[in-house]
Amino acid sequence: MKAPLVLFMLLAAAQFAQAQTPAKPSASRQELKSKANQMAAGVRAAEAALSPEVLDIAQRVQVGRLPCELGAFVTLTADPRSPGYFDVAVRNLKFRMAPVATTTGAIRLEDHKAGAVWLQLANKSMLMNQKLGQRLADACVGPEQAIVAESMNRNPAPSVLDAPPGAAAPASGQSGEPAAK
Repeated sequence: MKAPLVLFMLLAAAQFAQAQTPAKPSASRQELKSKANQMAAGVRAAEAALSPEVLDIAQRVQVGRLPCELGAFVTLTADPRSPGYFDVAVRNLKFRMAPVATTTGAIRLEDHKAGAVWLQLANKSMLMNQKLGQRLADACVGPEQAIVAESMNRNPAPSVLDAPPGAAAPASGQSGEPAAK
């Protein structure tokens, strides 16, 4: 009679111990977690993907180490893992930027989180911090921009205040008003 009672107590203790240990996640729970992670990665990739228009803008961004005024340098590097994205560094600051379409044709890169903007014109570029309202680097010039800047210096555009070509200046004594009688 003692043997069945001891056996019963051992079985009860084993079941009690098994109930106290946490159960391992089932295969279905692991599968759900894996699928959720895959979906989240897909959403992040879709958000990071850029439109064809913006990727065309990215092709025109001048990369490299660009000298700026006051002895500063800005380094632009294309991200090989994410087409269209650029790493921009000046002094001890680093930004991750992507192109933004503009109506003027200027190349504009933005880091929305940091508030940084890179503007690339035909003859110079500049880096600004919109949040602080500061220009971080100005008159940055790449090799292609240097050629355009030199051409602009040699052949400046006419001022809007200059008379159009072929227009005769008024003769002396003529003011364009009717003569008084």
